[in-house]
Amino acid sequence: MQRDIFSNISPLDARYYKSSPELMDALSIYFSENSVIRYEAAVEAAIMVVMERHGLVPTGSGEQMKKASGSITPEEVYDEEEKTKHNIRALVNVLQRYVDKEVAPYIHLTATSEDITGTAGVLRMRDGFYKVVIPNAINLMDVLLDIAVREAGTVQIGRTHGQHAVPVTVGYLFSGYVDRFGERLLKIVEAVENLRGKMSGAVGAYNASSLLFEDPRKFEEEVLAELDLEPAGFSSQIIEPEYQLDLMHGVVSAFGVLAQISDDMRHLQRTEIGELGERFEKGQVGSSTMPHKRNPWNFEHVKSLWKEFYPRMLTRYSDQLSDHQRDLTNSASNRFTVEVVTAFTLAMTRLTKPLKKLVVDYSRLKENLSLTGGMFLAEPLYILLASKGIMNAHELVKRVTLKAEKENISIFELIKKDSNFDKIAEMDAWKNLEKDPANYTGKSKERALEISQIWKKRTGLIKKNCEQYRVIQKT
Repeated sequence: MQRDIFSNISPLDARYYKSSPELMDALSIYFSENSVIRYEAAVEAAIMVVMERHGLVPTGSGEQMKKASGSITPEEVYDEEEKTKHNIRALVNVLQRYVDKEVAPYIHLTATSEDITGTAGVLRMRDGFYKVVIPNAINLMDVLLDIAVREAGTVQIGRTHGQHAVPVTVGYLFSGYVDRFGERLLKIVEAVENLRGKMSGAVGAYNASSLLFEDPRKFEEEVLAELDLEPAGFSSQIIEPEYQLDLMHGVVSAFGVLAQISDDMRHLQRTEIGELGERFEKGQVGSSTMPHKRNPWNFEHVKSLWKEFYPRMLTRYSDQLSDHQRDLTNSASNRFTVEVVTAFTLAMTRLTKPLKKLVVDYSRLKENLSLTGGMFLAEPLYILLASKGIMNAHELVKRVTLKAEKENISIFELIKKDSNFDKIAEMDAWKNLEKDPANYTGKSKERALEISQIWKKRTGLIKKNCEQYRVIQKT
């Protein structure tokens, strides 16, 4: 009988499954306990294939093992583990039931448990990233790119320390997200491509395989090649943890960018700002008691997920340590790595949805830009004055802005009456700002478009690579 999802303890398997069943089912192919057994069996099959190639096992052993690896069930292995009290020995015992008695003794020959579990874990992670995680990251990148290009020239007041600074454009704001998330995505892809496996035995020194192979390192390479993997430069009983640590660092730092975007959107939707926000669906409720409210709940949800899962990176760093050649202090913690990846993927899809329907309030952008009466022109005033060799330019402009603020007078009116500013009155740069202060956006539009063009190409290459990727175990 299928378990009621509302009986599950983890919110990932209940509330979040219910909100994103298709995504969770896709992730489950690679990150569930079902996948653990499938991938471990696939590694055992790869060993048998190479053994057969070297004439060490009966002909046809490899095909029998491939068939067996696709037939066994987690229930069988778990039931067997109740007897063996050892997960891989249970896996081997079950696999032996699916092959001829002449083949059965050779299963797991020369391997240690971590050769199987470590390599299978790497394969699950790699396949899951190529087939689910990275494609969802590309979807988010596409949405960010669309906004960056579409709003490249939409003027918005810039803010530093919560204060109005000088203008940028909405597109430039989003091109920053594009570049930051894109760089994290490249780190993730690089780390996925660099994941390694092992087939070097109990302490990593090829003790067992040296009994059967003159070149046990070559045997390891052949087995891993069957799985489209390479061995690490060194291994103890476990694969060097830094390969997966690099991947998790990419994930968690990318998660931080998602939180940054979400927090910015949440603030820009504030009543007193109201420049950007998520569109409400028909029937959607913002508050249980205040019908007028439109809470930025998707953006807040992403930040909340990040708050829960980024501290788990400390555990990933702790898992770098293992006494001598191996201990089991990472055996429990390592099982939760997939939760971090799952939450990250959920956050990406949760952020993609409202950004696809992002509402830009152009009239509010203009209102906020003029809120300080052009006070942001203090910077170009100072720069132009200083460029004419005028001493104390900064102090002159500061004095004018304070007076404008105190007397509620336009900066333009004040400087026309002040001879200190005569030298810039005829400068084309100043005339352009007098015509429209919103022209002071530097290269915001141009840079937004340039950055977007760069990342469209890069994202396209990543997407093509994912589409060509062949998973080790299919659904």
